[in-house]
Amino acid sequence: MKIVVDAFGGDNAPLEIIKGAAGAVREYGVEILLTGDEQTIRSVAAEQQIPLDGIEIVHAPEVLSMHDDPTSVVKSKRGSSMGVAFDLLADGKADAFVSAGSTGAVVVGGTLIVKRIRGVKRPALASMIPAPHGSYLLMDVGANAECRPEMLAQFGVMASVYLEQVEGRENPSVGLLNIGVEESKGTPLQQEAYRLLERAPIRFVGNIESRELPTGGCDAVITDGYTGNISLKLIEGVTSTMFGMLKEIFLKNFSSKMAYLLVKDGLRELRKKGDAGEVGGAPLLGTAKPVIKAHGNSDARAIQNAIRQAIRFTERDVIGRISAHLQTSAAQEDEAAK
Repeated sequence: MKIVVDAFGGDNAPLEIIKGAAGAVREYGVEILLTGDEQTIRSVAAEQQIPLDGIEIVHAPEVLSMHDDPTSVVKSKRGSSMGVAFDLLADGKADAFVSAGSTGAVVVGGTLIVKRIRGVKRPALASMIPAPHGSYLLMDVGANAECRPEMLAQFGVMASVYLEQVEGRENPSVGLLNIGVEESKGTPLQQEAYRLLERAPIRFVGNIESRELPTGGCDAVITDGYTGNISLKLIEGVTSTMFGMLKEIFLKNFSSKMAYLLVKDGLRELRKKGDAGEVGGAPLLGTAKPVIKAHGNSDARAIQNAIRQAIRFTERDVIGRISAHLQTSAAQEDEAAK
């Protein structure tokens, strides 16, 4: 299996990307195609004594920055590390793609270069969110600011398949983010999406209110990308603030420092549970081949985990299973319309 990795995407590129790729080769025995400026990659690897065994470097002289227009990945900067990586995936020279670069560019490249699964309205980003008793999938977290009801219904189907095949959850529960639990709540978007999700071949459990997001009311929470992105960043912000407040409390005096010694192992475990790097990245569900968007500040461990995620995604044929489920869903819709 070959995974193509964008070596110049993200805040810590290329060093942490190279280290993560080397770690993945060592741990998983996977082949890596690393795209970016070859001289720079080799120079950094030599300086940091990072072995490049199992890694093929594909020269891509341009860099797509976070400030570039996302559409430039298919236009003016097709020769960038991300553009070249997408071309390798689309041409069948790689089995999956990983990048910590611009989210907008990943969505554009995944949609326009790799293309969509037949029948998919729009691909969507899905992120695993930590919760007290595990984690849940929040989708969409930023790919589609505006959605139609049928798009939300497809998100539900794709989320269910992903959770079954990659996370190993049998018959996962799927909820719709709304302002109340009653099916009449929300705008026409949520009301119609509710009706479509009820008929979809998944275990739909109804509306989920935002106060249930911290506790994880179900296995997958479906929403539009605008609301999902705000929810994701709010959760990240609250988590970071709470840990900062706890740190202030424990550093307040001698007694509080002693108390910290008693609970430090539990706090470390809690922080680890909320660490996005443990998951690896957010899959762009709905593309014709596996695309994984790693967090922009990913370190080597996060990149390695994103590659592990891409391997599992590919091995379990998530693309084929999503396609089959969507065909079943479409057939049910046609039958219901008769």
